[in-house]
Amino acid sequence: MYFEQFYLGCLAHASYLLGSGGVGVIVDPQRDVDIYLKAAAEQNLRIEHIFETHLHADFVSGHRELAERTGAKIYIGEKAGAKFPHVAVKDGTTVPFGESLIRVLETPGHTPESICLVVHQKSAEPHPWAVLTGDTLFIGDVGRPDLSDTHTPQQLAALMYDSLHRKLLSLPDDVLVYPAHGAGSLCGRSMSNARFSTIGAERLANHALQIASQEEFVRDLTANLPPRPAYFAQDAAINREGAPAMTELPPIVALSTAEVKLAQANGALVLDVRPAAQFAVAHLPGAINIGFGGQLASWAGIVLGLSANVVIVAESAEQAEETRTRLARVGIEHTVGYLSDGMTAWQRAGEQVQSIPQIAAKDLRGQLAEFKVLDVRRESEWQGGHIEGATWHALDNFPRELPSVDKDAPLAVHCQGGYRSMIAASLLQRAGFTKVTDVTGGYDAWVESQAAGVSN
Repeated sequence: MYFEQFYLGCLAHASYLLGSGGVGVIVDPQRDVDIYLKAAAEQNLRIEHIFETHLHADFVSGHRELAERTGAKIYIGEKAGAKFPHVAVKDGTTVPFGESLIRVLETPGHTPESICLVVHQKSAEPHPWAVLTGDTLFIGDVGRPDLSDTHTPQQLAALMYDSLHRKLLSLPDDVLVYPAHGAGSLCGRSMSNARFSTIGAERLANHALQIASQEEFVRDLTANLPPRPAYFAQDAAINREGAPAMTELPPIVALSTAEVKLAQANGALVLDVRPAAQFAVAHLPGAINIGFGGQLASWAGIVLGLSANVVIVAESAEQAEETRTRLARVGIEHTVGYLSDGMTAWQRAGEQVQSIPQIAAKDLRGQLAEFKVLDVRRESEWQGGHIEGATWHALDNFPRELPSVDKDAPLAVHCQGGYRSMIAASLLQRAGFTKVTDVTGGYDAWVESQAAGVSN
């Protein structure tokens, strides 16, 4: 049996290709599906089956386009209410492919329709080889239970407990575990960076699986959940219908300085994906910085929303094109274009620019009296330790409400490592905060500088 994992770092998303006897199976595809067609062709596989472990909320799936281009059947849990042509599966459904077999486990908890896929390399062998767990069981964590409009988080958490203990933990310890997400995804809280594990290893090391009672599990799983991004419900709805093909989206176009100014005047948002250090020196007035090197797509979904008309400022035309693809992966499809020649063209035209000063965390330590410190990390990070006297307001909450601080106060904005703080700083500047400073290195660098000070 052939097996390949595709890992999309900007969404912390894992999808899979399995093959046997010339037949290919795709599990949880990303929106741009050419990678699966290419890989299947290289392995001489015909893609005949596409599985969705649930209606994904954090990205737009390519299942519909992939099915249209290959003729494959799409399989999804019968409780999904899917509107596209599909095979509704339930507990015990089996799908053979070549000499191999997939057996469906219904595992509600993350969502009501969630399923896991038990893989047998040989259909006649009773001992399974692996289980593809979707967003039910992660490496070191389990899926969040608050993404349903029909169930409360407590109801889903109780279902999750049963799915884990009655279904997944009944599998042999040597069965490999391959989830749909890794560290950084908003579908869980404390996922590992590891790309796979085993049932036995998770049984021993996964915090959620150490909780003995269902009652305690429900309390733990529903406490301190990160805010649910507004775009999650929209992506789930798109996936229930099946998204249009990427090829149906209009091509991205190069824009002159004048065209960018006109787009801004008509309500377009400028998304600057250059590194924070470059953005800090000079950027378009009102621009929002979400760095290309981090989880650009997820933060764009949270900060911009799916209906935003976007103008991209990037380091190259190629980076702008890739940014547009990443935006489409979460459902942001209204990309007006990109600034041709980037900031070079803007400054050459003599247009106004803005800047955001930066300060290293170690230098902030000696200048604390000069700033009001704003911590934009998530609640669990804040509770794990924070700068004394700081104000906390998670970046996830910015689209709903900005921090309640004086717009003219000198603000030193920090996150954990330095990526989110510039997103926050750019949003604050755009909203009229006049004295915003970005703290490079974030809380990690602050702790490191504190340790260095003690040792000296």
